[in-house]
Amino acid sequence: MVNEDRIEKYIEKYSSAQDSALEWLERMTNLRTNHARMLSGPVVGKFLEFVSTMLRPERILELGCFTGYSSICLARGLADGGRLDTIEINDELEDLIREAFERAGVSDRINLLVGDAGRLIPDLQDMYDLVYIDANKREYSNYYRLVFDKVKPGGYMIADNVLWDGKVAENPVPADAQTQGIFDFNSLVSGDDRVENVILPFRDGLNLIRKLPYL
Repeated sequence: MVNEDRIEKYIEKYSSAQDSALEWLERMTNLRTNHARMLSGPVVGKFLEFVSTMLRPERILELGCFTGYSSICLARGLADGGRLDTIEINDELEDLIREAFERAGVSDRINLLVGDAGRLIPDLQDMYDLVYIDANKREYSNYYRLVFDKVKPGGYMIADNVLWDGKVAENPVPADAQTQGIFDFNSLVSGDDRVENVILPFRDGLNLIRKLPYL
């Protein structure tokens, strides 16, 4: 039986380390919030940075900024003149988020929107090359439906926490709203013939989704 905690520590040890700005943000997140586990962390963060760097997107949409770790990683791969729109519902985090963006040197590339993603998405006018979903797990399917037509053909979506500590693979699936939300989302994506996807099993699972280019 593989010790998942040991494997996770091994992966982190032998992957590129986070820089000083992200180290500071990780420390501040632990000191100033009660939900530090929600932080993307160095492995997922570096993966998001790599994806963004490979795609060189002009526009990224992020649902669920938390303290800004993933925002920074995504913004580092933007094309010249590109912008990331990120939505965070908790207005008490705004000062920390903005300080983190300043320290990382990405403030000029990120537009922070404070509010409920479900209400703000319909008002967004841009088309996005990449959408990262990491907000209310109960609402993942709703977010997917809301953003789908705002993703460029051939564009990508990434959803975090799609394994939900393995609960989605239990039989029967637990009835709590968050687990059901993730399970329903994974089912929705896998049954959507407008996309192709793969679930990556590191950390709490990432669903990498590609909108087919002919749509």
